[in-house]
Amino acid sequence: MDSQSTEIAVVGGGIVGICCALELAETGLKVLLIDRDDPGQGASYGNAGVISPWSSVPQSLPGVWQHIPKWLVKSDGPIAIKPSYLFKLAPWALRFLWQSRLHRTREISTAMKVLNQNNVDLFKALLDGTGHEDLVRDSYYVHAYRNEKQADLNSLEYAIRRDHGAELEKIGRQELRLLEPALSGDFESAILIKGQARSLSPGKLGQVLMDKFINLGGQFVKSEVEHFQRDAKGKWVIKTGQEIIHADRIVLSLGAWSKKLLKPLGIDVPLEAERGYHLEFQNPGIELNHSVMDVDVKIVASSMSGGLRAAGTAEFAGLDAPPNMKRIESLHTSVKRMLPDLNTSGFSHWMGTRPSLPDSLPCIGQVARHPGLYVAFGHSHYGLMMAPKTGEIIKNLVTGNPPNIDLSPYRVERFLN
Repeated sequence: MDSQSTEIAVVGGGIVGICCALELAETGLKVLLIDRDDPGQGASYGNAGVISPWSSVPQSLPGVWQHIPKWLVKSDGPIAIKPSYLFKLAPWALRFLWQSRLHRTREISTAMKVLNQNNVDLFKALLDGTGHEDLVRDSYYVHAYRNEKQADLNSLEYAIRRDHGAELEKIGRQELRLLEPALSGDFESAILIKGQARSLSPGKLGQVLMDKFINLGGQFVKSEVEHFQRDAKGKWVIKTGQEIIHADRIVLSLGAWSKKLLKPLGIDVPLEAERGYHLEFQNPGIELNHSVMDVDVKIVASSMSGGLRAAGTAEFAGLDAPPNMKRIESLHTSVKRMLPDLNTSGFSHWMGTRPSLPDSLPCIGQVARHPGLYVAFGHSHYGLMMAPKTGEIIKNLVTGNPPNIDLSPYRVERFLN
């Protein structure tokens, strides 16, 4: 079997892995990126493109347990669980609910803020000089409500954002119609989250940053990593389906598949495969000026370079289950209700797997007892947003310049105690 050597092997070519590889390559290190698929085609490829410095609200909030049963029984609810998978999911779900205590919510939100607070500027810096600076566009995040009373600026999720510096504004039906004429008249109110951006094509964004990485001398190997281990000399030996790769250091950023590679090393993390879906309408006949969430069903719609995309839902069915066409049909119904004049005659659908940990925080940093092994996975719904900062942190750790931030919330060992 063929073999090659590198200073750094980044295992996983989603947006997080690309940002890690790019940051490392910019230091002059020899970097090899490995993925079984084309780079930038993972979970963040199919998301709604929101890039928000104010996405510091954990998935598990106080009282969330009260809403889950009604979400599950609704065909268009934001959560679905495959019945045969429920027993296997239960331990993860209990840990998820345990994170909903108020003091814990505040701790998690602070750690999320650190990873998101400069994401718009960091993306713009990464895109600078590529000729594709327009892939990130300044915009609002519009949370649209059918019931005006539910648009509460004093609720915990908006209080968290406001405490972290977000500029928020509540508007009524008429102002919303002026801002987003394509929205259904059923929406009575909206909360605007200002000072953020959106990607006009998350997939293209990944491709552009990957091209920049290659132009800096980075290399890419398209192959599936089967396992890795340290040899007697302290180097990492990575076995792929095609060759053996020797690396001084490894950055593991393989999303939901990271768990399988860590387990043989005695590291068993509660990483769950949370599936999300999107529909993209090539000739929508309408346009949105900002990213818009229909809060009732938790779907986000945004106009992109390839058409209008509606993304959302959280489905738990295991890592290798096929797409659930009922979720696609439900998403189609919901977006048509949200945007009644949308031309739905031509569309594509997509499903991707988010790597979700029960505390809404990723694993980032060097792994104790495994010198030269770094992790950068588990970003859940926030992979696109947190990718630039994650790459910066990994670069600083690898090059011996620890960032001036508390990394303890992201330690993989937090789950091993």
